[in-house]
Amino acid sequence: MNRALVQRQAPAHVRIMNARRNAKRTLTSIKHQNATAEMALLYRHIIIKAGRSVDKGIIDVEGYKTWERLKIDNVALVRYMSKGTHGLQNIREEIQAENERVAIPAEVRWLSNT
Repeated sequence: MNRALVQRQAPAHVRIMNARRNAKRTLTSIKHQNATAEMALLYRHIIIKAGRSVDKGIIDVEGYKTWERLKIDNVALVRYMSKGTHGLQNIREEIQAENERVAIPAEVRWLSNT
């Protein structure tokens, strides 16, 4: 993607960094520290075309504005880390089941174990 951006003479700060797939198989990445998501989305067609040359499953590029953060404090670790559970997948399912219209697109992760 970055090679395509360079070839199309996008500004040097419009670059894709740390692309990886999350648990839902969504390809996620961050942009360069000196650029905004809106700047990268100006080159959306270039990013999609370059990404599809490697992975035909790429269908769209979206900005981060559709994402929200949910932080939950004081979770009993034994409930989600004991033998025989699916851990963080269970907490995802419980949050979505108990909160109408909530979908968690990213991987659930622990912030701290204290």
